[in-house]
Amino acid sequence: MRLKIIRIIVVLAFVLIALDLVYVQAIKGKYYFELSTNNRIRVVPLEGKRGRIYDRNGTVLAENRVAYNVTITPQAIEDQDELFAFLSESLGVSRDLLTRRYRRKKHTPFAPVVVAEDIEREKAIVIEENRFRFPSLLVEEGYKRVYPNGENSAHILGYVGKVNQALMQRYKKYGYSPLSDVGKSGVEEFYDLNLRGEAGGYQIEVNSRGQQVRLLSIREPTRGGDIMLTIDSRIQAAVMDVMEDTPGAVIVMDSANGEVLGLASFPDFDPNALVDPKRSKEAGGLFSDPLAPLINRAVSARFPPGSVFKIPVAICALDTGKITQKTTFHCPGYHQVGGIRFGCTYPHGDQNLIEAIAHSCNVYFYRLGLLLGADLLHEYADKFGLGRKTHIDLPYERSGRIPNRTQGILSRRRPWYTGDTLNFVIGQGDVLTTPLQLVRMMATVSRDGVEVAPHVIKAIGGVPLTKYDYTRDVKIPKEIFEKTKLGLRATVTDYTGTAHELDNDELFVAGKTGTAQSSPHKEHHAWFVGYAQGREKSVAFCVFLEHGGSSHNAVRLARELMLRLNREGLI
Repeated sequence: MRLKIIRIIVVLAFVLIALDLVYVQAIKGKYYFELSTNNRIRVVPLEGKRGRIYDRNGTVLAENRVAYNVTITPQAIEDQDELFAFLSESLGVSRDLLTRRYRRKKHTPFAPVVVAEDIEREKAIVIEENRFRFPSLLVEEGYKRVYPNGENSAHILGYVGKVNQALMQRYKKYGYSPLSDVGKSGVEEFYDLNLRGEAGGYQIEVNSRGQQVRLLSIREPTRGGDIMLTIDSRIQAAVMDVMEDTPGAVIVMDSANGEVLGLASFPDFDPNALVDPKRSKEAGGLFSDPLAPLINRAVSARFPPGSVFKIPVAICALDTGKITQKTTFHCPGYHQVGGIRFGCTYPHGDQNLIEAIAHSCNVYFYRLGLLLGADLLHEYADKFGLGRKTHIDLPYERSGRIPNRTQGILSRRRPWYTGDTLNFVIGQGDVLTTPLQLVRMMATVSRDGVEVAPHVIKAIGGVPLTKYDYTRDVKIPKEIFEKTKLGLRATVTDYTGTAHELDNDELFVAGKTGTAQSSPHKEHHAWFVGYAQGREKSVAFCVFLEHGGSSHNAVRLARELMLRLNREGLI
């Protein structure tokens, strides 16, 4: 009986095995055949070339060069220890580093993982010659981004990097792969979809050793669109030379159309360091630097504007009829509120509006602040776009901040005091703006109330960009601007004006100085924001020195910059 049971069990086992074979071969045969075929087919991706970036005169600012990258296809790895030992010896890179890089970048078993970028051609040949030993290995001929001018225009151009795991889900719908370069800041990021090429690739059949048997199909990659900037490299070079290593920002913008001709932020950086694996230590230092060189101070940082804010205050007072340009107030060197003295640079005596602008008399503007009140000040600051983004075509622009009496009461949980208004009226306290906002405001004043849209792109793929070809009327009478501009011009031409160093026989310049308190333990911020009429064009410009001390330091650099641009025929 026991033997009979054993025989039945054996027969049933053979029946089950036979049924399983029938299922595998007859029913699931096609599925497993396709799976086997797929294991013999390798897809080799080919990244499309990224579009070049030019300045307005055709000077190349960003381009590509051939680079050899080593990739590993996880699914095809046979002996991982032997593979990484070979790569470590061939590349001269530690095995631990290669392993960590591989694990960090691995997304799926099928997607190639880049473990070494931009290797020497000789090393690429050695690896290719040993591919028969390591079917998972591939040397891919790709492209590396190059910025010929280094630090020049770095904050405008930005830089590129590989799509990491955190960004992969966001970019996958646009056709990006782990091998793709993506813009990380500046124009490279803002116009990434225009610049990036469309990836291609080819399918090859390989044998069990990973050796190519035949080419099955190929799709050529396409190149991304070229971009032409509004930037003039010659103006940009002048801006860089003037600032040297002083923290701050400089902007030069065409007042007629909002084209940014030069824009620099300091400290600066070399974008090549961020795309070159051999300079990874230098790149890491940029991210940890306490001076934050990667921040574009022209558009992404907010500072108190100081006395530059007196421009919309003067316009508000004239437009609302609170004063005329001849209205006079006496300056004893301070204004007393209760037991607190709100100071001025020195006793100016009797001042009318034009003199008060030229001499930057705080007491005169304290009196205007009391006449106008915080609500009117906020309304007119808003008319000039202060506290709001300009919507320039660069990423990470900040909006600034213009205090609102009601919001201030709620946020600070105390009443709005007279002292708050007095700080407000001279661009201190809670007032924060970006340098670009002040340049746009100055362009609006120079054009008698016509606002333009700041932008850095002139054409994409050879097609002129018209998106920013619009203006906005701030709806303030022209005569109000004409009176205000008398004060801005006197700031330069009056021998006691705060920017009299800018007075010259070569170039018409007007503007406003600003010295803004920031921290009790640091120097004040220094500003000069102005406009100039050159032979070729009218420009609005800003020189901002972060903790730069007296505004005279900004005026000195503004003079050097404007005279150079005029003498070289650049404006």
